[in-house]
Amino acid sequence: MESGLVNLDSGVTQRNGVRAKSEIVMPILQREIDIFPENLFDLAAETQEETHWWAVYTRSRQEKELVRALLKLEIPFYCPIIPHKYRSPAGRMRTSFLPLFSNYLFMYSDGYGRYHALKSNLISKTILVDDGLQLSHDLRQIQRLVELNIPLNLEARLQPGTRVRIKSGPMAGIEGTILKRDAHSYLQVAVNFLQQGASVKLEDFEVERID
Repeated sequence: MESGLVNLDSGVTQRNGVRAKSEIVMPILQREIDIFPENLFDLAAETQEETHWWAVYTRSRQEKELVRALLKLEIPFYCPIIPHKYRSPAGRMRTSFLPLFSNYLFMYSDGYGRYHALKSNLISKTILVDDGLQLSHDLRQIQRLVELNIPLNLEARLQPGTRVRIKSGPMAGIEGTILKRDAHSYLQVAVNFLQQGASVKLEDFEVERID
């Protein structure tokens, strides 16, 4: 540490007897598991007559508690979680991890697993997904975006636009809809079952139009 420099717990720096405010960035909390098992989408691609995708609507702010319960029960699920930065009342920058889709997660289970999940008393309702292959495709794309650790915006309602596919770079192969906002272009990636999605700002990615 530089001579005469003392870091105080209050977020004030003292240099040679002179006190001055300094911004403190609090450490990022560890991201919790958001998918189980890791090969969930490969598992869901296999034909299993008794196992289905369920959209699970949780009780208010109980998504993470349900995630922990499903982990203990070893019931497959996906709940995309993204970082959220905010400033505390004391002026400190903090990072928390929140579900992308508030009060929703997706469970891949048979009736037996669904029964035990409902016994957690953390679920408001479950909805059987008719087109499991489409949901698997959509969620796999969302997972790729989350794993890239790039800023994502929730799209609470899907917007119309030109359908494209990213041709190169870390997002190569991801499909979505081009949105124009504030002189910028964004790629909207949909979860069609929810009629919601996530969007990411397009920089120098090369895209091709698809029908």
